[in-house]
Amino acid sequence: MRLSLAQEQTINELASLLYDYLPGQPHPYANQSSSFGGIATSIGLGHFWQGGSKLPAIAKLLRLTLEAQQHRFCPLIEEVVRRGIGYRQKKGQPLTREDVVALNTVVEQLGFRIPELHDPKFLDRLPRTERKTTPAIPDDKRRELADELLRLSSLAPTQRGLAFEEFLKELFAAFRMAPRDAFRLVGEQIDGSFQFQGETYLVEATWRNERVGQEELLSFSGKIGGKARWSRGLHMSYAGYTPDGLEAFARGKPTSIICMDGLDLHEVLNRGLELQALVEQKARRAAETNDAFVSARELFP
Repeated sequence: MRLSLAQEQTINELASLLYDYLPGQPHPYANQSSSFGGIATSIGLGHFWQGGSKLPAIAKLLRLTLEAQQHRFCPLIEEVVRRGIGYRQKKGQPLTREDVVALNTVVEQLGFRIPELHDPKFLDRLPRTERKTTPAIPDDKRRELADELLRLSSLAPTQRGLAFEEFLKELFAAFRMAPRDAFRLVGEQIDGSFQFQGETYLVEATWRNERVGQEELLSFSGKIGGKARWSRGLHMSYAGYTPDGLEAFARGKPTSIICMDGLDLHEVLNRGLELQALVEQKARRAAETNDAFVSARELFP
C-alpha cells in the first residue's frame, strides 16, 4: 500500500513525537530490547530498521510497517510507549499525559486507535506537564483596553474594522501571546495571528451589526484548512453568531477554529478573566463537543 502525501506528513509528525521515547540503538552493555532497533526485531520488523540517523530511521520504520505489515503498526507503537516509560524515567524526563495524548491524536489521524493508550487508568497515573503561569496584566492596562473597546463603538463603520484589528493586536500583546500584524495571501486576507501553548492561531475579526452565520464560519475554516496541519483559527465577531449558523457549522466537519464575541471581550476586561484561560477552555470544549463557540459566561460562570 503506497501512502498518500497526507499519511507521509503524519508519519513524519509521529516520528518526531516518538524521537525521545528510546534510543535508536542501545549502548552495548544496556538492554538491547530497549531501543527502536531492538523493538523492531522483537516483533518481526527488524528488516525495516535501517539504523543511521535516528529521526529518518524511525520515520522509515513506521512508513514501511504501515505499508507492508499494517497489522503490526499498533503493536509497534504500543511497545515503544511501554519501554519508553522506563527509559524516560531513568533519564529524568518521565513520560507525561500530554505526551501520550499528543501521540494518540496523531495515531488517530492515520486511522488507528490503541485502546491501551486511551485507558483512563493509564492516563491518570501519568504526570502532567508543568506549565508556568502567566502573570495577570495590571488593572490599569485592563481599564485602558476596556475604555478603548468602548471608544470603538462610537467610530464610523468604515473606521471601526481597522481599529478593531489594532485593538486585538494590543490585547494579545498585553496577555503576552505574540501577536502578528494582518497579512494578505493570494485571494484571501488574514487579520493577524497569535501564539499560545505552542499553537499558532490565525485570526479573523469582524465588527458589524449583523451576527455571523454558517457561511462565514465555513469560509474562515476553509482558510485554516488550507494552511499547515497544526494551524488553528480564532474567529472574532463583536456582534456574535446566529444560533442556526453555529448549529449547522458544528454538524459539519470537525472544527479547527474557536469563536469569540464582544461579550467575551468584556468579560475578560471587566471581570478579570485571563485571555489565555478563555482560549484554553474554548479549545478544550471544541475538542470535546465540536462547538466552535461557547460563551465565557458559560465556561466561567
